[in-house]
Amino acid sequence: MSPFTGSAPRTREWEHLRLTLDGAVATVTLARPDKLNALTFGAYADLRDLLAELSRTRSVRALVLAGAGRGFCSGGDVDEIIGATLGMATDALLDFNRMTGQVVRAVRECPFPVIAAVHGVAAGAGAVLALAADFRVADPSARFAFLFTKVGLSGGDMGAAYLLPRVVGLGHATRLLMLGEPVRAPEAERIGLLSQLTEEGQADAEATRLAHHLAAGPALGYAQTKALLTAELDMPLAAAIELDAATQALLMNSADYAEFHAAFTGKRPPAWQGR
Repeated sequence: MSPFTGSAPRTREWEHLRLTLDGAVATVTLARPDKLNALTFGAYADLRDLLAELSRTRSVRALVLAGAGRGFCSGGDVDEIIGATLGMATDALLDFNRMTGQVVRAVRECPFPVIAAVHGVAAGAGAVLALAADFRVADPSARFAFLFTKVGLSGGDMGAAYLLPRVVGLGHATRLLMLGEPVRAPEAERIGLLSQLTEEGQADAEATRLAHHLAAGPALGYAQTKALLTAELDMPLAAAIELDAATQALLMNSADYAEFHAAFTGKRPPAWQGR
């Protein structure tokens, strides 16, 4: 995403989520604990716009996506979204579904790593938000459920049918998206859905620790790695190798590449600049 901004001022307060900044680490908390952080139209829009704003600042180097209360996110609010969509015209429904997909694209395309800290339930859209993150850190009692067929819709919502087979393979993805049955954290780790399984109650802390570790690293190298992982999913090998070569040639002119050599020869840790 481009760092260049127009005339609109930066948003000072977000109505549908909570943003905290700790140095180069941002934490975005879904904050409707009484509703298991069920998403509303406004929550989707805030996530889409916040990720775009943070991407333009270039001061954020890692982001933790968390949920307040007893769970990560129970998906779309039954009354405020599912009930409301029953009365919407096709053009409005298309706008809404495009918006939910824009949130997933924003997670995948932002130039910093995103770590989902999952405890309790991650269901429906909540499961896809976690899926879209670069890392998924979860408590042993966490559970994931792609519930879309349970409400009569396609399991391929918000890019789930694209992302999930690439994370866990087609067989597991077919089972999870077709049946919509919950998968608890130990099985999620076994099939490759989790990046890290923590001790109970430690997902938020471990996700934050990982975020600070990443934020202290070579941010430009991380950003380009994330971009290549997404871009090369559908590329033939020859095109992927050529894109890798062009990317490495650019990064070999970066300050961080020179800093590694200076640190190595000076027998000291690198002081990464992210440029």
